Amino acid sequence: MTEATPEPSAHRTPALAPEDLEALDDLLDELRTRLDETPQWEFCDGFLTALVCSRRAIPQAEYLSMLLGDGENIDLPEGDALPLLPMFADAEQQARFLALWQRRWDEVTLALDTPVEALDDPRTLEPEVMDVRGALLALPEADRPPLDDEEIPSFAQVWALGFMFAVENWPEDWAPPREREHAQWLDDALDSIVALTEDDTAQASINMYSEDGAPSVSETRVELFGEAIWAVYDLRQLWKSLGPRVETVRKAPEPGRNDPCWCGSGKKFKKCHGA
Repeated sequence: MTEATPEPSAHRTPALAPEDLEALDDLLDELRTRLDETPQWEFCDGFLTALVCSRRAIPQAEYLSMLLGDGENIDLPEGDALPLLPMFADAEQQARFLALWQRRWDEVTLALDTPVEALDDPRTLEPEVMDVRGALLALPEADRPPLDDEEIPSFAQVWALGFMFAVENWPEDWAPPREREHAQWLDDALDSIVALTEDDTAQASINMYSEDGAPSVSETRVELFGEAIWAVYDLRQLWKSLGPRVETVRKAPEPGRNDPCWCGSGKKFKKCHGA
């Protein structure tokens, strides 16, 4: 593609630095002391990416409760400021989390709206994914905990689960378009992400955590990960091109000319409102 890279808008915030990601992990750890089902940041990042791609702009009050709370929708009139949400300890903690969340949101949006041709382009979307197995294998053998395949997620698996969690919780916003070509486009893109929700069962040959680490990820998995990134671009483009869903207005059928009029007058329709 030859289009120029869009310049960051005046309101766009800086991308997250390593210390910001560490701060997010700390915030989520604190939330987890009160709600043990609070997800890891990798899951949150997949969830956030799906929201950026969603056909409808889902309000914060709606999606934060689904991600970090009990899933109950927070009834907030349009235009009102977000109140202190129950999952946060105080307003300061909520503001800190939302500020970091917005920076990642802007970062993902900019990446998806920037035309790129290759995954090694530095402007390409970089999902926040982990090679947990690779990190464990990179530890000295004496410090390495026992590896249980059933408990260790595969590379990018948690991110993909977070993405699909958003898709599954707002099915109307991800319903297939009427046009067959667009519906196939949607299915193919989602299939690429769903593939990452499965375990990596192929022969490991790469360590994504350390170049010197023992193999922890298969080449097949790396290829699937690349396909999933392009799929996210496809989803963003698909919904932007189609625009918001338009609700079909269905007109109630009129009664026959000799049927009783709908107004209850007792007259035939042709002699009442059908005259």
